[in-house]
Amino acid sequence: MNSMNMDNFPTMIKEILSLRYHPSLKTDSKKIISQDFESFENSDYLQHIEKLILQTMKNEINEDTISVALSGGVDSTLVTALLRKALPDTSIEAISIKFADSVDETKIATNIAKKFNANHHIVSIENFLEELPKAISIIKMPFWDTHWYHMVKTAKKYSKILVSGDGGDELFGGYTFRYKKFLLNYDSKMNVVDKVKLYLECHQRDWVPDQEKIFGKKANFSWDNIYSKLIPYFDNSLSPLDQVFLADINGKLLFNWMPLNSKFHNHFGLKAVTPLLSNELMKFALHLKNTTKYNQETNIGKIPLRCILEKYIDPNLITPNKQGFSVNTSNLWKSHGKSLCEYYLDNSRTVEDGWIKKDWIKQNMKKLENDLDIRYVNKFLGLLALEIWYRIFITEEMNKDSTLSM
Repeated sequence: MNSMNMDNFPTMIKEILSLRYHPSLKTDSKKIISQDFESFENSDYLQHIEKLILQTMKNEINEDTISVALSGGVDSTLVTALLRKALPDTSIEAISIKFADSVDETKIATNIAKKFNANHHIVSIENFLEELPKAISIIKMPFWDTHWYHMVKTAKKYSKILVSGDGGDELFGGYTFRYKKFLLNYDSKMNVVDKVKLYLECHQRDWVPDQEKIFGKKANFSWDNIYSKLIPYFDNSLSPLDQVFLADINGKLLFNWMPLNSKFHNHFGLKAVTPLLSNELMKFALHLKNTTKYNQETNIGKIPLRCILEKYIDPNLITPNKQGFSVNTSNLWKSHGKSLCEYYLDNSRTVEDGWIKKDWIKQNMKKLENDLDIRYVNKFLGLLALEIWYRIFITEEMNKDSTLSM
């Protein structure tokens, strides 16, 4: 048994398996609070946003060749466009990831790369889970969605710097499906816990209806404990939409994408340049009115970024409904996920040690044979990641360089 400190283990697995991020994680990032959203009028905010992005690129990039993550959506396309403007003579190596049996956005990305005179590299991933042990050994947490591992690993081949459009969704209102559902079901009479529950209803892929039955007694799962992590984001005087923005920024961004991506960057010795997440732009974006970012009537978000981008490219060339390097989990389950979960969870170490319930695994594995519910597929992939993490760091029976293939 590894001597790794297990004090935080119950909290970690309950949070990651319920929220898909770890709000109790200690990070260097300062939490965003409601006061940071105090809005102000700024007539030239588009020019200021563009100026800050260009300034970050010029200040932080000092290489002749640069890698850029290009998915074909608003954020990555804008970053690529402004990268070419800021550094016209720099060689840009644009990287796109193509997952097997998933939406293929690489054709659009190819056209965008050509538009901005970038060399385009398409990374085809047949089995998204194959190198999961290696990715988990780097981040040291049980996350299964580690697509950034593949991006950074590839970018390292071409440059010492990787530029990305991370932060666009959280800072400029990109999660339109969530806002629409939240606002449609919001009632001004709701108390704080009701708003937290509604927020979680807008994240249904992150948890399952029988969530509490997943965990063994040692985990001591409680929904009230999960709610307590989110209450501060809704217990304030912000508008309902700004409260959702606040929760998203502190959730997925500060306690998922940023810490995980940083570990991949550090492992591969790659400098990350994220212009949308510069301190100056983050502060500025928080103070913009939510109506500047998101139009409730049209359900269109990231309006400032779209407006700036229109100066450089025809909007029709951008992916209309951005997936963001997203793997089709239903197809992943059919091709690799199901067999891998059956193999590793049938004799699960987390079950043996009393953290996860075997009955839940058995019943729902059978259920998925007749009803491929995406929520349960996601949950099984989460349990697979937990099992891999446990075998690497706790029982020490799995090598970090092991590959998952059946």
